[in-house]
Amino acid sequence: MEGGNYSVVSEIVLVGLTSSLEMQIVLFLVFSVFYVAGILGNLLIVLTVISDSHLHSPMYFLLANLSFIDMWISSVTVPKMICDIFKERKVISFQGCIAQMFFIHVIGGTEMVLLVFMALDRCVVICKPLHYLTIMNFRTCTLLLVASWTIGIIHSLIQLVFVVILPFCGPNEVDSFYCDFPRFIRLACTIIDRLELIVTANSGFISLGTFCILIISYIFILITVRQHSSSGLSKAVSTLSAHITVVVLFFGPCIFVYSWPFLTVPVDKFLAIFDVIITPFLNPIIYTFRNKEMKMAMRRIFIQVLSFWKLF
Repeated sequence: MEGGNYSVVSEIVLVGLTSSLEMQIVLFLVFSVFYVAGILGNLLIVLTVISDSHLHSPMYFLLANLSFIDMWISSVTVPKMICDIFKERKVISFQGCIAQMFFIHVIGGTEMVLLVFMALDRCVVICKPLHYLTIMNFRTCTLLLVASWTIGIIHSLIQLVFVVILPFCGPNEVDSFYCDFPRFIRLACTIIDRLELIVTANSGFISLGTFCILIISYIFILITVRQHSSSGLSKAVSTLSAHITVVVLFFGPCIFVYSWPFLTVPVDKFLAIFDVIITPFLNPIIYTFRNKEMKMAMRRIFIQVLSFWKLF
């Protein structure tokens, strides 16, 4: 990685997902529906938690922030991908590519850490129910949120500082629908062995590490619930199985792409669809729309809005 940044590449060409017109039409319709539904669903959750005083608790505070993050994790890549589907030549500026990679890893890293803190929140409410509100007070929740964003930003910057000094002097085609570190740095006109290790150690560690912590915490919750109440075990299994499904869909592609990032195969760009489209769409359904309190709060807001419009 010696030398300065003598980049002569001004734009990056994205290969995309398919060149078949029939598949492009299908993907355009499917991605548009999932993206809009995910944005509206997550926005509804954020507004509901903010406006309903019954939801001003640590759990819903964290859930609202998860929904906020999900809106952005989709918006960094999906709108451009939808706009580019029918274009024969899909391009993004060099600076835009750098910015996209930065925000993908900031938001992705933040969500991973936040999911761990949400699991911690559930552990506290089960193990220390009488002290829950004392432990998980507003100050603690704020610190956890700040820690999530701080770790996400540091995680992204560690990789970015090495990428921006790379020389790019020729190849500019990326076999994907968005910019990401593993494929992007392969365009550099220099040896990237050390940078490959940095990306693997950084992104691979945060992906695999947080996934293992989440699975262990879910197992711990199930064991604790079983010890306290056998009747509550079936409900806990039902809830956590849905959570684990979303976690696997989110972390699976990340672990596959970043733990072995430079054995790039065409399937990894299709796996990325789960992270940027499917998971942000499923999170509102799994974490909140199945929640009785959330549904009651939405019903109250709907009635209030309906009553307001009846005045006119």
